[in-house]
Amino acid sequence: MGEFEGQVALITGAGSGVGAAIALALSAAKAEIRLVGKTRDSLQDIAQRAQKFGGKAEYLVTDLGNECELSALTDRLARDLARLDILVQNAAVHIASPIAQASMADLDRHYRVNLRAPYALTRALLPLLEASQGQVVFVNSSSAIGAKPSTSQYDATKHALRAFADSLRGEVNAQGIRVLSLYLGRTASKLQRQIHKSENKPYYPERLLQPEDVASVVLNALSLSRTAEVTDIHIRPMIAPEGAAFI
Repeated sequence: MGEFEGQVALITGAGSGVGAAIALALSAAKAEIRLVGKTRDSLQDIAQRAQKFGGKAEYLVTDLGNECELSALTDRLARDLARLDILVQNAAVHIASPIAQASMADLDRHYRVNLRAPYALTRALLPLLEASQGQVVFVNSSSAIGAKPSTSQYDATKHALRAFADSLRGEVNAQGIRVLSLYLGRTASKLQRQIHKSENKPYYPERLLQPEDVASVVLNALSLSRTAEVTDIHIRPMIAPEGAAFI
């Protein structure tokens, strides 16, 4: 596969799960990738795996919830990136708590990582995306469609991310930029393992949506002819544990 040869892709939350799977799939399709995440070891591992496909892979260690680090990242990318064809906004935090016991600090972190960071990155990189008539992918959640008990903070920011993506699409389609939102059900990942633990439920990753499935769908949408734009994709596990919510 070489359909993305010569293109440059930036993926946030790229150290594991869906972000890593999308990054590796793009690299296998000959795109140059830039990885953003919090954990150096994880990013380094994904970069090394990607380089085996023969392409360029670099990583930037950044806590998107830290305003100073986010500002430094946007400044560096705007200064150093010569081009950008694909922006995948995947990073997110999920902290569950009933509203009565919820922490305002947790609400602020949800906002900073799940909404403010994607907004800031998109805004800073729009000139590059306009120049390449690029594509933006927002990895969202089924929580953006229906809110659930004990996840009000996460759900609210995912609803807001959906609104941001829809508004962005309306603004940039005329410049040739395509905007895709993915609404994922429960996906096998470190985060999902933590969620199951907090719910006191057994974790069976083989029953859940696989990151590689998501990556396959993303690459298919990105590679479509420019006569078409996929705006929203809903994906969930084929078989979910009884009583489980799709998030």
